[in-house]
Amino acid sequence: MRTIADLHIHSKYSRATSPQMEVGVLALWCRKKGIDVMATGDFTHPQYLKGLKEKLIEDGSGLLEIKSKEQGAKGKERLKSKEEREKKIKFILSGEISCIYKDKDKTRRQHVCLLVPDFETVDKINVALNKLNCNLKSDGRPIIGLSAKRLAQICFEANEKTLVIPAHIWTPWFSLFGSKSGYDSMEECYEELTPNIYAIETGLSSDPEMNWRLSALDNITILSNSDAHSPRNIGREANVFDLEKVDYNEIYEVIKNKDTKRFLYTVEFYPQEGRYHFDGHRKCNFVCSPQESKNKHKNICPVCKKELVLGVEHRVDDLADRKLGFRPENAVPFKSFVPLQEIVAECFQKGKLTKTVQTVFEEMLEKKTEFDILLDLNRKEIELISNEIIAEAIMRVRNGKVYTKPGYDGEYGVVKVFDEEEIKKLLPEQNKLF
Repeated sequence: MRTIADLHIHSKYSRATSPQMEVGVLALWCRKKGIDVMATGDFTHPQYLKGLKEKLIEDGSGLLEIKSKEQGAKGKERLKSKEEREKKIKFILSGEISCIYKDKDKTRRQHVCLLVPDFETVDKINVALNKLNCNLKSDGRPIIGLSAKRLAQICFEANEKTLVIPAHIWTPWFSLFGSKSGYDSMEECYEELTPNIYAIETGLSSDPEMNWRLSALDNITILSNSDAHSPRNIGREANVFDLEKVDYNEIYEVIKNKDTKRFLYTVEFYPQEGRYHFDGHRKCNFVCSPQESKNKHKNICPVCKKELVLGVEHRVDDLADRKLGFRPENAVPFKSFVPLQEIVAECFQKGKLTKTVQTVFEEMLEKKTEFDILLDLNRKEIELISNEIIAEAIMRVRNGKVYTKPGYDGEYGVVKVFDEEEIKKLLPEQNKLF
């Protein structure tokens, strides 16, 4: 059974996060998007955890379901069928913790994702962290003064089947390999616990192909998740499994063993769209490729003369022992795509949150899920629920026929389907169709 899972999001208790990030609204958007297993996010936050315990029930599978009908904004579910309305979304208990600490004479900043099978494990982890004076009330993604290794020890002591996953491992400021505060190897960070770290997360600014350049990651499962802060962004990256039974143990085993028969592929952002793909300085309005940084600028900003924020591609290149294009024998495939509302926005040349774009986006989702549209439907089927221009755009995205402007230093990049001259010709026709 094809199972789409997004294993890293945040709740409304995290900074800069939508107040709609709670399980009722998430379930609604999972149905619209076509997501089967959704992370709860932020299980360390006491108030959010209280709500999770009130709204979710453990069903014996290591996953959870909503106890009673929780609905989204205005209490309405505009879905295409009774079957879709009644589809049970499974939740998996998850959290992300920010570890900031000194190690080997350097300040380390590590974001770590956690997945666990039950509330009992959550409570054990939270009690242990509270005993060590970690302030779990401060934020949905709390900042603690423990090392990533110590956090992993606490999690494994609570339950040996906790999945400890280094988050968005290449981003400069808060990640395992980040240029500003990371390590050069997993062993340097987790030491003797390294064999128990079964997976890493690519983050929006890298994709599996970039990670394949490191032979040290060959036996590590590469996951991709949305890290969403609003409901519309869930599923912008995801994992696609083929599961006989949708439960925690099967997901755990697939990830632990890097089971390429049951892990079909990941769904990826084009990494150029991520906020830290290239090098640069946002305040100086300067961006460049890693090659330019190294060979021309010596990693120094030509505007302010300070060190550039070195992006994900630069850091991958520094640690890689292979050229781009190498594919390990046991690699899990991936598919790159652009979120549907971004595609619709480009076709109309309007902001993705404008009324026109949201109306078309929602009308399409009434008929099919976003993943059905982006991954499965043929051109004619897409035309029937939209028009020829949107169908053409989706076909181009599937075939990698896109134009990119890489993100840098916290600025999102841009991925476009049509060049400027082409969209000028298409826009009048597009506007006639809606």
